[in-house]
Amino acid sequence: MPDRHPERHAPRPTLGLALGGGVARGWAHIGVLQALAQHGIHPDVVAGCSIGALVGGVYLGNHLETLEHWARNLTKMRILGLLDLRLRSGGGLIGGEKLLAELNQHLGDATFDDLSSPFITVATDLATGKEVWLRRGSVVEAMRASYAMPGIFPPSHVDGRWLVDGALVDPVPVAACRAMGAAMVVAVDLNADIIGRTRGRHDGEAGAAAPPDAAPATEDMEAPADLGGEAPQKHNFEFLSAFLQSRRARPQPPKYEGPSMFGVMATSLGIALDRITRSRLAGEPPDIHLKPRLGHIGLLEFDRAEEAIAEGKAVVERALPELREALRVFGIPVRMAS
Repeated sequence: MPDRHPERHAPRPTLGLALGGGVARGWAHIGVLQALAQHGIHPDVVAGCSIGALVGGVYLGNHLETLEHWARNLTKMRILGLLDLRLRSGGGLIGGEKLLAELNQHLGDATFDDLSSPFITVATDLATGKEVWLRRGSVVEAMRASYAMPGIFPPSHVDGRWLVDGALVDPVPVAACRAMGAAMVVAVDLNADIIGRTRGRHDGEAGAAAPPDAAPATEDMEAPADLGGEAPQKHNFEFLSAFLQSRRARPQPPKYEGPSMFGVMATSLGIALDRITRSRLAGEPPDIHLKPRLGHIGLLEFDRAEEAIAEGKAVVERALPELREALRVFGIPVRMAS
């Protein structure tokens, strides 16, 4: 039986895998893990942030197949069913209890010691803004703290601290892998493909110039000179008829066709994640940097798991020559399933 905790006997694990945050795009991690295993590449240590913590914890708990099936069967209606909205209190728009129940169904009371390999989840201390590494205790609680997106999910109370999404400080936790002794780190960056994907300027956007023949926003109506006389009702009718005809003929202001409120929030979050990721990886570069092409998948489009998983597999295939060469240089053996 293979040793589930190689760091207890070896000076350091050999291969580390950093699974980054990226909300719904995180389903790509499932495809990455499956493709790596198919080619005999098995991480000795794993660090996860946000959705990366969720997928990483489930993977090391040996429930990746179950998560894949669940993700592939998510529809917009099923997603709505998981949203236990709390509009007045609770520290977040969504309580998160229904999602927590799903995780508990499969991982239950699992602790970090029960996992197949060493694991760290990354969270942010809401009081100090510092990065927090969770590596002991309940796996589900650690995952919950790591994906607690501010304003969406409530902060998680762990060891006397209020913790929120680790993506605020380290979206792709390469440093956590190094701290566990990884000589080589493969990083999965879900946000490298999101900037510059807008489809052009939205109609009606603030600051857009009006067309030269556009009608003025307001128009003065000239009332009949005389509303008195023998037939005031006739004059009133003619005035009303002329007014209504002018309203019908006047071009109406264009409808707002810009991004939705959640679209603005998600895109802004994506931009922030991209900038933080670039900054962190510049100082702590991985040995292999996997960048799935996920710009076409919105951060909140959890019902597009099939596409994300497929791209997770594809990015590994594209990087396979580089991966194999790096493994050879570091002396890491490929372990094909028997």
